[in-house]
Amino acid sequence: MDNRPIGVFDSGIGGLTVAKELMRQMPREDIIYFGDTARVPYGNRSKETIIRYAQEIIQFLLQHDVKMIIAACNTASATLPESYTKELPVPYTGVVIHGAQAACALSTSGRIGVIGTAATVRSATYGRVIRSIRSDAQVFGKACPLFVPLAENGLFQPDNAIAKLTAEMYLEPLTHENIDTLILGCTHFPLFYDIINACFDYQVTLIDSGQETARFCNRFLAQNHLLKESEDPPVHQFYVTDDPEGFCSNAAMFLGRRIDGNVEQVSVESL
Repeated sequence: MDNRPIGVFDSGIGGLTVAKELMRQMPREDIIYFGDTARVPYGNRSKETIIRYAQEIIQFLLQHDVKMIIAACNTASATLPESYTKELPVPYTGVVIHGAQAACALSTSGRIGVIGTAATVRSATYGRVIRSIRSDAQVFGKACPLFVPLAENGLFQPDNAIAKLTAEMYLEPLTHENIDTLILGCTHFPLFYDIINACFDYQVTLIDSGQETARFCNRFLAQNHLLKESEDPPVHQFYVTDDPEGFCSNAAMFLGRRIDGNVEQVSVESL
């Protein structure tokens, strides 16, 4: 057994959808969450910049003695090279592979849609991973960058007119591709689940890559005897690079509870 915390990082608050699933599926585990709120969003950054930011955060988490690292950011997951992640001293996973595996398993036609940030869609990583699992698959990508600032500003309720119009604008082309499965390829996007579902008349299976990642982590830690043994209550610690007060407010919407007192600000220069 291993009582060290799980390390989770994201460009901002979107990765809290992954953290929430980890808390739900593994309620005893300690978690350290890092949100790079000073440099969000990653989706419009260059590949080199995304890699540098992610590596800085991973080193920060390693200094806090985590037992596993989860890139709860599709953009970082799609960009970080395996040559780097496989050399890390602790197990690492992103969110891309688990969303892709679930989509391949659940799609009957092999026509799979992927929505994400511009960087995630531009990388075509989901397409490569999906086709490596299922050679008959056809993948249709669509960048939906405005979902990120809408989520960060709390504009994701099913009846929010701005969110609905944005979803309709982005997703209308995909409604003509006869897809039967859609990967929500950004950890912010599950917040728009009901709106996205309605755009497809509830006829498409939506894949939450964060939820699938939490399932994998639960299995992995159990199989490798790394689950927390201590009976102490779980500790959830949060680090951000800017605006801890704003993070606390938004985190309450993402997690369904307040996290006051458990958020510390880290300067970007110290990473």
